[in-house]
Amino acid sequence: MHRILIIDDDETVRDVLEGFFTEKGFSVAAVSDGQAGLDLLKEEKFDLYFLDLVMPKMDGLEVLKKASEMNINTPAIVVTAFATVKTAVEAVKLGAFDYITKPFVLDELLLVANRAIDVSKLRKENVRLKKELKHKYKFDMLTGTSPKMLQVYELIEKIADTDTTVLITGESGTGKERVAKTIHFNSSRSQGAFVPVNCAAIPKDLLESELFGHEKGAFTGAINTRIGRFELANGGTIFLDEIGELHPTLQVKLLRVLQEREFERVGGTKTIKVDVRILAATNKDLERATKEGTFREDLYYRLNVIPLHIPPLRKRKEDIPLLIEHFMHEFSRKKRKAPLKITPEAMECLMNYRWPGNVRELENLIERLVILNDTGVVTPEDLPERFHVSGSGHLSVKDGAMHISGIVLPKEGVDLNAVLNEVEKSLILQAMKRVGGVKSKAAALLGLNRTTLIEKMKKKGINFNGEDTSRS
Repeated sequence: MHRILIIDDDETVRDVLEGFFTEKGFSVAAVSDGQAGLDLLKEEKFDLYFLDLVMPKMDGLEVLKKASEMNINTPAIVVTAFATVKTAVEAVKLGAFDYITKPFVLDELLLVANRAIDVSKLRKENVRLKKELKHKYKFDMLTGTSPKMLQVYELIEKIADTDTTVLITGESGTGKERVAKTIHFNSSRSQGAFVPVNCAAIPKDLLESELFGHEKGAFTGAINTRIGRFELANGGTIFLDEIGELHPTLQVKLLRVLQEREFERVGGTKTIKVDVRILAATNKDLERATKEGTFREDLYYRLNVIPLHIPPLRKRKEDIPLLIEHFMHEFSRKKRKAPLKITPEAMECLMNYRWPGNVRELENLIERLVILNDTGVVTPEDLPERFHVSGSGHLSVKDGAMHISGIVLPKEGVDLNAVLNEVEKSLILQAMKRVGGVKSKAAALLGLNRTTLIEKMKKKGINFNGEDTSRS
């Protein structure tokens, strides 16, 4: 049941409105002056209020003004016998939904009241959704407390509410688009659009039209004028993902947009100006690409005003349990299932894995486990074969020969150099731990001389106490 407040010093008007809207199923309260009405609006919740302009103690315009100052968002319909263009304009400026003159038709008043309530609902829903978006992309939703991620958060906080161009780098699956959304939704442009464009996913012949739009008849198949992504992002942010895949001819055009914030549609002559912030991302080494001549140097420096690097998951493994917990709750809620428990052995497999697909790979794995697991507990046997490569082998020496068993090559293969590097590092750490950090004894266990061991420890980020510092 909707609640209505009537603020009018005319007792007859109050009685008529109260009787009519009560009969129509509304809950109605009525007061005879502006101050009493304002007090009720502060204390109780109403869906709408009718307001007379000329009243003792406090007139209608003053009520609107004070309600606005107090952030009272209840829609108001002004009803008055003293109508002028000036007062009507003033009332609307102060936030009135509509302005109706006496005498009025009750059925018309009902239509206006229902429309005001519906519009108010839509506005509240819009605010709620925007708050959800804001919450979704708050800094704490970029899950992780590792030192490397804390550095990312600190930089985002500094640059979010600026218009500076940012180049986000990192391997595939590290969450570059999520970082871009975090920057956008924590900026003053958050009310504007966030428009993503994957430069690698759109054929180069269509990408120019996708970015800048085209005029009718610009090319075969252009039967209508089309607005491009830059125009759609006007007032907001455009996110150019996989920018390293941009064709050289488009690199020139993008450079102009970065410099001038203007362009022409394909087949058009009119220059279009836009107010847009540009965020770009790549998993390529653009600096090397400029030296190789595949990416324009001037465009690179225009994009790389603020570089922001997202570390791969293998470089912040201490965040894996937090990410697992986050995704487990997210997918369990969506699938309406209880969160799974992960055994220590399964967690060890997950911690030892190198995660070539980074956070996206972890997210996909957890979704798969939530869907397929019926026991409520994740064991190593529930994990795909590739998770049993690292840490599952057995090393032994028999008759002077080395034997390794238990390692299974996954179907998709492995990065052999990376695996050997991890094995070597693990053996050095174990040797140092076994001999209490005495390097000469550890070198003897490993069949190395002392200086070679020290050199390997430096390269692999192992300090002289036998601790792995490469992940700190």
